[in-house]
Amino acid sequence: MGKQSQWQVARRTARDARNERQRERQEREKRLEDLAVTALVAVGKVAECERSAGEALRAMTEDEGLTLGEAVEWCGAEFGLREATRLRRLAGSGEHTDDHAVETDDSERNCCIER
Repeated sequence: MGKQSQWQVARRTARDARNERQRERQEREKRLEDLAVTALVAVGKVAECERSAGEALRAMTEDEGLTLGEAVEWCGAEFGLREATRLRRLAGSGEHTDDHAVETDDSERNCCIER
């Protein structure tokens, strides 16, 4: 094989390797982008569910006249007073704090446990 042919083979090999690395990088970037979107959507759903829980706790305390401790007791052992306080605060800072926001169907109420 002549010197020029060796150079051509070497260039082609280097170009193929570069193209393969580029393809792998692009595939990885696509996977990372998809994972980031999944994470952001999940965080949004968690925030929505936490606001919904806070709105329910707010309704229990403000509309039904329970203390926050009594509202926590009604919820069972799922969370404590500190978490209930945090959730109720989230409901106060949410965009939808109107009186009807607590009235949700079961799919919204269970949004955090759906898989």
